[in-house]
Amino acid sequence: MKPVLQVALDFLELKRALELAAEAVRGGAEWLEAGTPLIKSVGLDSVRELRRHFPKHTIVADLKTMDAGRIEMEAAAKAGANIGTVSGTASESTIIECIEVGRHYGMDVHVDLLNVPDPAGLAKKCEGWGAHHVGIHMPIDDQMRGKTATELLRTVRAATGLPIAVAGGLNSETVVDILEAGGNILIVGGAITKAPDAEKATRDILKAIQTRAKISTELYKRGSSEEEIRKILMTVSTPNISDAMHRSGEIPGVGSVNVGHKAVGPAFTVRTAPGDWSKPVRAIEEAKAGDMIVIDACGLTPAVWGELASHSCLRKKVAGVVIHGAIRDIDEIRKMKFPAWATHITPTAGEPKGFGEMQVTIRIGGVEISPGDWIAADDSGVVRLPRARAVEIANRAMNVLEAENRLREEIHQKGTLSEVVELEKWEKEIGDRSGRKT
Repeated sequence: MKPVLQVALDFLELKRALELAAEAVRGGAEWLEAGTPLIKSVGLDSVRELRRHFPKHTIVADLKTMDAGRIEMEAAAKAGANIGTVSGTASESTIIECIEVGRHYGMDVHVDLLNVPDPAGLAKKCEGWGAHHVGIHMPIDDQMRGKTATELLRTVRAATGLPIAVAGGLNSETVVDILEAGGNILIVGGAITKAPDAEKATRDILKAIQTRAKISTELYKRGSSEEEIRKILMTVSTPNISDAMHRSGEIPGVGSVNVGHKAVGPAFTVRTAPGDWSKPVRAIEEAKAGDMIVIDACGLTPAVWGELASHSCLRKKVAGVVIHGAIRDIDEIRKMKFPAWATHITPTAGEPKGFGEMQVTIRIGGVEISPGDWIAADDSGVVRLPRARAVEIANRAMNVLEAENRLREEIHQKGTLSEVVELEKWEKEIGDRSGRKT
C-alpha cells in the first residue's frame, strides 16, 4: 500500500477541528480523522461536517467501538465515513459484525490493537475476517513515559500482510522510522494539530514520507534519558510543568532573585538552621555538575548563601540554587548571572556552625523534596518533579507547551481565549434539586 498520512483531529471543539483540517488539506493531507475526543464531544456531526467541507477526502470515524458494532458502524457509514474503527479488545463477534457492516456499506474497517494481549495473533485473525487494516496505537499516556510503537510494529508486520496504521507521537522525524519498520498509514496528531502553522507542518511530514528523509523538529518529541529530560525542562516553563502535574508541584514562597534566568537539574538537598551556611557551602563540593542545590533554612534570615558560594557553583557547573531562607550579595550574583531563588534577601550573613544534613528528604511549604527529584525554576517560580515520574511529567509539560503554541496562534488570528475554546460550553451547570439551572 502506498504510504498515507492521516491527520487525527483530536479536538473537543468542532470549529477548531474544521479550521485545522482546512490548513492540513492545504498542506496536502488527504485522510482526515474525526478523533475519539471529537466524536465524544459533538457526535457523528463531526463526520457529517468533515464530509460536507471535504467531499473528496477520506474521512475516518475513530469510534473505537466496543459493542453494538452494527449500529455504530452503520451510523458512521451513513454520516459519511470512509473508514470506521473498532477496538481490538471488543469481542470477536463485535469485530466481525463491524467488518460485515463495512462490507455492506462500502466502508473500510480499521481494527485498533490498543491494549490487545496478543496483537500479532489478532492481526492475523483480522486478515482472515476481511478487515481493511489494523492499527498500532501507542496511547498518549504511555508516550509520556517514553514508550514508542516501533518494536510492536515489527512484530505485527511479521504476522500479517494487512496494511498497518500507526499512531502515537509521530512527527517529521519519526514517520521515517515507522515506514522502515513496516507501517503504511501514518496517523499524526499533535505534530500537526498543535503546530502554529499546520499547513507547513503537514507539508513537512508529507515530504518526509515521500522522500523517506527525516526533517528535523524541536517540538512534538518525547524523551526518556536524563539529557532529554533536561532539554525538555529547559524548553518548557514552570507553569507548563505545573499544568502537567494537575496544577501542583510548586515550592511556595520561593522567588527568583536574578530575573531572566532559568535552571533545571536533579536536587542536591540540604537541611540547615537559619544563617548556618556550613552545610550549604559543603554541598557545593559534593554536588555534581548540573545539580540544583536546594536548601531548607526554615524560611528565615540571616543569609546562608552569597557571592562567594555562587562563584564556587559556577566553577563546579552547578545549575543553580533554591533557598528556603535568605541570600545576600544580590548585586554581584546578578552581575555573574548565577541562577538563584530564595524567600528572603538580606545583607546579613550567618555563621558556619555545622548543624544540618545533606542529601536527606526535606520539606518546604508542604512539598517534600528528596535527593534526585528534578527541580525546574524560572521567573514564575520553582517546581519539583518526583524522580520516579520525571520522564512522564517532562513529556506532559512539552505537550502542554505545544497545545498553548497552537492556541496562541488561533487567538492572534481569530479572537479571545474564551472564544477559541468555547469556554461557556464547558462551564459547569449548577442546578437545584428540581433540576432547574441556577
